[in-house]
Amino acid sequence: MTFSSKIAVRELPLFPLPEVVLFPTRPLPLHIFEPRYRIMMNTILESDRRFGVLMVDPARSSLANIGCCAEVIHHQRLPDDRLKMWTLGQQRFRVLEYIREKPYRVGLVEWIEDHPPVKDLRPLATEVEQVLRDVVRLSAKLTEQEIELPEDLPDLPVELSYWIASNLYGVAAEQQALLEMQDTVARLEREAEILTSTRNHLAARTVLKDTLNEKL
Repeated sequence: MTFSSKIAVRELPLFPLPEVVLFPTRPLPLHIFEPRYRIMMNTILESDRRFGVLMVDPARSSLANIGCCAEVIHHQRLPDDRLKMWTLGQQRFRVLEYIREKPYRVGLVEWIEDHPPVKDLRPLATEVEQVLRDVVRLSAKLTEQEIELPEDLPDLPVELSYWIASNLYGVAAEQQALLEMQDTVARLEREAEILTSTRNHLAARTVLKDTLNEKL
């Protein structure tokens, strides 16, 4: 992480996104077009290039209280002052209070981290990675497409847990719950449950497909 542990609380511009959950170490490309957020991005580009991403739940019209700080790595100015931005997740935070709402939200936030592990996390991380590889293998077989995990898949348990969580699709509420966890073991165990359920479902579909093919 790039933050100093000495800075526990700070003001942070906040960028709400519908059903988008950012995790530490994970990329987030953005297209900025709303006037208030163009103002926000132009302001942060002149300072430390950091802002907070908070998930919006459209069904409940609610804003998450825990999010992830993003750092602008690269940006491109487009016509009409629009911006394309490539950002990277940094530290997670909890909103303590809102300082102001206009022209964009600014909150007083505190950084949060996972609690120090009380046991070696590598065996659990290895187990979760194997289930992940099974899911990818079965998905490739079922869709008859080449699907591969990236060569730079994180090997550190905490970063692996963020990678898996960020690649769960269509389950923003589940991703938000994983983001809010401060126990790496609990996060990896929950991801193991999700991946195992997916693997079992894919395995059943694969058997059915093979059976039908044999009959043809």
